[in-house]
Amino acid sequence: MAVNLQGLKDNARKTAITELQSCMNDAASLSMALKQAHWNVKGPNFIAIHELFDAVKARLDPQIDAMAERVQQLDGVAVGTVEEVAKATKLKPYPTDLTKSADHIREISARLREYGARVREAIDTTDEAGDADTADILTAASQQADKDLWFIESHLE
Repeated sequence: MAVNLQGLKDNARKTAITELQSCMNDAASLSMALKQAHWNVKGPNFIAIHELFDAVKARLDPQIDAMAERVQQLDGVAVGTVEEVAKATKLKPYPTDLTKSADHIREISARLREYGARVREAIDTTDEAGDADTADILTAASQQADKDLWFIESHLE
């Protein structure tokens, strides 16, 4: 039985589900890339970068959960299996042969930048469709992605 939140048009609900799922796919892909980098990073400032990657992942994962829960509130089905995320993410596959910290920083930065851009598109789309609550969830994710990109890219200076 559909709940259909009061005051939210069907188009807004469907648009929000689609946008949230797309952002979840990219966020889940990014989360696993961060773990891949965390496990394999070597070089100067190892411990700082190793811990930074884990800290960024720790801030990202609750945002994925918030997006998935919003999908449920909108009567959708949140899909987050590794197989489905791998098929649906717009982020390119993370290289598995990297060890140098600078290489991991560049690769993670590129994905964070792309994820941030994708989330900003979804903010506009959901807001225009009439779902300000979903836009707020995505705005929080965007703000954190921007801050984490700054933290990570600062290691390249």
